[in-house]
Amino acid sequence: MHAPRSDHGPDGAPPPGAPDTPGKSAAPDAPDPSGVAAGPLSGLRVLDLATLFAGPIAATMLGDFGAEVIKVEHPRRPDPSRGGGPAKDGVGLWWKHLGRNKRNLTLDLSTPGGREVMLRLAASADVVIENFRPGTLEKWGLGWPELSAANPRLVLARVTGFGQFGPYARRAGFGTLAEAMSGFAATTGEPDGPPTLPPFGLADSVAALATAYAVMTALAGRDRTGEGQVVDLAIIEPMLAVLGPQLLWYDQLGYVQPRTGNRSVNNAPRNTYRTADGKWLAVSSSAQSVAERVLRLVGRPELVTEPWFATGTGRAQHADEIDEAVGSWIARHDRDAVVAAFEEAQAAVAPIYDVRDVLADPQFTALGTVAEVEDGELGPLRMQNVLFRLSGTPGAIRWPGRPHGADTDDVLTELGLAEREIETLRETGAL
Repeated sequence: MHAPRSDHGPDGAPPPGAPDTPGKSAAPDAPDPSGVAAGPLSGLRVLDLATLFAGPIAATMLGDFGAEVIKVEHPRRPDPSRGGGPAKDGVGLWWKHLGRNKRNLTLDLSTPGGREVMLRLAASADVVIENFRPGTLEKWGLGWPELSAANPRLVLARVTGFGQFGPYARRAGFGTLAEAMSGFAATTGEPDGPPTLPPFGLADSVAALATAYAVMTALAGRDRTGEGQVVDLAIIEPMLAVLGPQLLWYDQLGYVQPRTGNRSVNNAPRNTYRTADGKWLAVSSSAQSVAERVLRLVGRPELVTEPWFATGTGRAQHADEIDEAVGSWIARHDRDAVVAAFEEAQAAVAPIYDVRDVLADPQFTALGTVAEVEDGELGPLRMQNVLFRLSGTPGAIRWPGRPHGADTDDVLTELGLAEREIETLRETGAL
């Protein structure tokens, strides 16, 4: 189990009474939250029926802060993330992160027995998260009318590529398509290069944040009305939302933001620069005062007095001149010297890290950004900690992803099924 993640003091020290080694404590093979303070979502039951990746990530976020999350997987077709990416000793590592704080139940929802168990589970749940193509749950007799009849207070979060209606609703939808259709890829990459997709699930992660927010909003509504509701989240929409004013710019000015590489259309300097020791740094100057400090630091104070320097747009239009000034100065100094000089000048700079640098960085260490948690299959694992710190009711990683179906019998027994009923469901293929 991982110790709860709570606020540290203003000087970066852990709060009074914190363990000497934050985030390290033993975990048994089976989930056991003893020793971990109840999170703020304790008492909330979430059924995670989703795969790949927005829905499951949203469920993980809820589980990180105390919700009881039951992952429902097909008995013969486990969640694809179990086999995705690198594995150790035959155990998929992706799942250890995505499946953390979740109990695991196998259930074939398309069978009569699976349907009946699902309705019983829904009757005891607060939230169901699913990402089947529209109409799939309805085909199995598990649509909103059936689920809400079983539990009028239920919140059903439906996370799909294109939403529950419209001409594209039944298309296969993944985060990559949202990154393409939202306008993100069109504005990402070098000006003379192709549109560029991110090398990780950006749209899925953004949609997961939106889903978790939507679920909590729906639950707040339930507190007022006493009734649950349906969340319809199309992955193409949160990705569009985070692109800022691009749509408004086009609507009012006919302006389409171009690809600018690592530069910005709104300010300069804003780019990546290589140091004398072959490292890379990122510089940002969204604030006018920061831009002025950077140019004075690199020995070009005369640029600050130019009329065009007074606005971010003006500076962006002179990015070649600014980049030459900043880049040539940085190229003459080692990375640590550049970072120290920028810090002294109160200008914004950051080294460009890979995962090895993240693990070694003292700021991430002070924040407890990386957690070490014991796993029954692989031993100690390091992974990203819960998303934010709460001073009074912190979240925690209670256990990493569990084996396929590890908690099936326990969950069904708690649901009131007798041993013979469970055996029958297994014999009929429902489990």
